[in-house]
Amino acid sequence: MVSVPRTRPPYPESFRREAVALVRREGRSIRDVADSLGVSQQTLRTWVKQVALDAGERDDGLTSVERDELRELRRRVRRLEQEREILKQGGGLLRERDAVSCFRFIAAKKATFPISLLCSVLGVSRSGFHAWERRSPSPRVLSDAWLLERIRAIHARTRGVYGAPRVHAQLRHEGVCVGRKRVERLMREAGLSGLIKTKRSKTTIRVPGVRTAPDLVARDFAPNAPDRLWCADITYVRTWEGWLYLAAVIDCHSRRIVGWAMADHLRADLVVDALEMAIARRRPGPGLIHHSDAGSQPGLNRSSQQLVLAVNVSTAGDDWLVRAAKRA
Repeated sequence: MVSVPRTRPPYPESFRREAVALVRREGRSIRDVADSLGVSQQTLRTWVKQVALDAGERDDGLTSVERDELRELRRRVRRLEQEREILKQGGGLLRERDAVSCFRFIAAKKATFPISLLCSVLGVSRSGFHAWERRSPSPRVLSDAWLLERIRAIHARTRGVYGAPRVHAQLRHEGVCVGRKRVERLMREAGLSGLIKTKRSKTTIRVPGVRTAPDLVARDFAPNAPDRLWCADITYVRTWEGWLYLAAVIDCHSRRIVGWAMADHLRADLVVDALEMAIARRRPGPGLIHHSDAGSQPGLNRSSQQLVLAVNVSTAGDDWLVRAAKRA
């Protein structure tokens, strides 16, 4: 029985040159030449394209050698970008020199980066990673997983208030014998922490040795007409730009904000700007009481502190700032 070859023998080089010459030199269409020579149109189109590549005829003006060099350069740049991204995300593993931590990082990032590149950057072998990946979990790992579930349950049951010391005490109370350091490690790796009390910033500090203005309100904050009693205070607000301090002046009769100022500092300019806005907008008559707490902002010198205290309780008028400066 004669075996029939499954593939056709390649066309001779002279035959391909003549076919390409009919298309390039004589200007005949690829379909016409392919039908007359008995070859497929895709094959003839590939021959014509290859001749153009060998002759350096490209739309971008690059030869085949330059095109290959550009492709290799792009490949190297891409590899450097991947290495930089790997070092940015897992650079701390190089300092720890922990192979297991590197293997865990590779397993988490292997869908994004090639495994060979991850192993090369982190300085571990591919065979070691694959051996670790196929290895069954150790009893220690299984025990940590079980213990972490208990820790998560206690942490959720206490609404995230308990930290490592209280969680450890609760585990011991439930009969789980475990060290506090181990509980701290598992909670740190899982991103669990207790309630952390933050120290609140003081916006008003009483200055010793500075004369306090008399209280003209006597806790009566219900005036019978507008622009008879203004109250002022300072607070702080968290913004995308950081902490900003807000000074506001409110009319106690209408409960309307009549002046305000915001800045990133607690100097005297903040409260003076708020009071200047209120005076400019409302133009109150004599007899207005501007009431605030008996204190001043930290970081001011003695004369500025006295000026703020004098302005805090003063009779409003056109020359209110001159009188406040004289009193200071």
